[in-house]
Amino acid sequence: MNTPEQINTLKNAPANRRVILSLLMCANQLNDEVAEVLKPFGLSIPQLNVLRILRGQKGKPANLSTIQDRMVSKMSNTTRLVDKLITKGLADRITCEKNRRKVEITITEKGLELLSTLDPVIIESEKETTSNLSSDEIETLTTLLEKLRK
Repeated sequence: MNTPEQINTLKNAPANRRVILSLLMCANQLNDEVAEVLKPFGLSIPQLNVLRILRGQKGKPANLSTIQDRMVSKMSNTTRLVDKLITKGLADRITCEKNRRKVEITITEKGLELLSTLDPVIIESEKETTSNLSSDEIETLTTLLEKLRK
């Protein structure tokens, strides 16, 4: 279904359904746009999320549970994501010698450099995506979305 058909369908739907469908359509569009920005860097959105979480640790390692708790999408397979980042040299896994079940993850210098390169690209993409909204509209929308998430 193309956009005009989707909009016509929404016009006749109850307000609750319209807002939910509009949010889902926007979320899908935004995901597609961010994925397109990340494509040249060989990263997925969840991988970017993990790298940002690890950078936020400020040099301290994080365990898989901590990473999972902070993920934007709780459906992500954190172990698989971390494995891919390790394979790419963007993260390291450290196994505790005293307790082999305890595994901690850190971001590598290569991971930090990639994020430094990506940060301005993502910022520009976010500005472009929200360019048709005023600052007040962005604040209002953010407040409303946070209210929906309860």
